Amino acid sequence: MPLHKLEHFDPNYRETFGGDDIKSLDLYTEGGDRVGSVADVLVDDDGHFRYLVIDTSVNFLGKKILLPIGLSRINYAARRVYVDGLSRQQVEGLVEYKEGAFIDHDYEESVRSGFRSPSSGVTYDRNTYNYQTEPALYGLNDQDHQTFRLYEERLVANKQRIKTGEVTVGKHIETQTASVTVPIQKERVLIERVVPTEAGNVIDPNELKFQEGEVARIEVYEETPEIRKEAFVREEIRVKKVVEQDTVEAQGTIRREELDVDTEGNLQVQEHGTTTHETI
Repeated sequence: MPLHKLEHFDPNYRETFGGDDIKSLDLYTEGGDRVGSVADVLVDDDGHFRYLVIDTSVNFLGKKILLPIGLSRINYAARRVYVDGLSRQQVEGLVEYKEGAFIDHDYEESVRSGFRSPSSGVTYDRNTYNYQTEPALYGLNDQDHQTFRLYEERLVANKQRIKTGEVTVGKHIETQTASVTVPIQKERVLIERVVPTEAGNVIDPNELKFQEGEVARIEVYEETPEIRKEAFVREEIRVKKVVEQDTVEAQGTIRREELDVDTEGNLQVQEHGTTTHETI
């Protein structure tokens, strides 16, 4: 099972532990000797603490080691982590932990071998080994380090753009019969015969000149209608779209897990930095 740094596994781990930060705690032996400080925590895929990354003090060689979680006892109130029986000689024999190192099965076994009791009777088989195999390293103090998550559901609103319709704007030709009135003029010749004003006057025959072929010409005109078609802009159409804002409210039933703490006996339970006393 791969291991993860606590902050990579849960970026909000401080909130998970009510504001407590295990990486700020010092490591002491049960006898009160300071060994170093907790530099980091390695957890498995289920969020269980498996190793504390200990940055040992100068008196303990000043190197980083992995400490199986079952060998420690965390006291947030005292801001300390206690470990029983960790000596300088033991630290000297432990494999050094380096940042970025790949933690595989063989690496973990080299760590465990530095803490394993000769009387444990454990035979390592990388194909079958699991953390429950050695409760002395991973399970004895598991009651002090159990990690589980409280889940809650929330409504998440997203938007997606879908096509609800389409508007096509075009044009077509319609025909109709139109009429127009044009006044026109036509000329015609009117011939009138009237009594001359000099009627009855005698004209001297010698003065009278008869002329043959005398004619009078009058040009006659008329107007004819000239009909043609002209095209002009009757109307201009502008097509655009506007975005209207609307708010859609959705409701749903969500669930949330809350913490239940049951105690037995006269003890102190500290939660989120507040100490409560419960007596049963």
